[in-house]
Amino acid sequence: MQAKAKTFTESARRAQIVAAAIETIAELGYTRASFARIAKQAKLSSTGLISYHFANKEELVRTVLEDVFREIGAFMAERMSEPASASEALRTYLEANLEFAAAQPTRMRALLNIFLGGALDYDPASERAALEPVERILRWGQESGEFREFDVHVMATTIRRSVEGPVFLLAGTPELDLTTYAAELVTLFDLATRRQ
Repeated sequence: MQAKAKTFTESARRAQIVAAAIETIAELGYTRASFARIAKQAKLSSTGLISYHFANKEELVRTVLEDVFREIGAFMAERMSEPASASEALRTYLEANLEFAAAQPTRMRALLNIFLGGALDYDPASERAALEPVERILRWGQESGEFREFDVHVMATTIRRSVEGPVFLLAGTPELDLTTYAAELVTLFDLATRRQ
């Protein structure tokens, strides 16, 4: 039996609740983001309106994560379309990650708080999926002769962690200049990967 398609109103309400959950988690942290606080943020008359759409907080948070990761994916896909070279692709990857973090600080803070609250488990399959595009860029650069020989997995992991780092820094230093940060990362990994 197929699940009944959601009406426009139901979809809009779910989106409203997810947006309020993101705001609440970003502001209060994962553990303090109760249905009552989320309902207040969403200007809902009762928590029952949340419970109608989400069985529990874990389901709501899963939906928040899916929503934010989908946004990040769409943003990166748009920025990464058809680079002319591996070095351009690497530069764009670094800049676009930091650009998203700068443009969406609330979403990034919510992600951080979900992670720190223990609600985002480490998933080896997701880790591999996140590293794969970076490894593809690095292999391209080695095959084209732009990049020196190095361990692709180690370099990809280092690059990936470097673009995740500013999310932690922003929590304590909201005025952090991510454009300058991105420029430093571009220089760092250009020097680290280029063929001498």
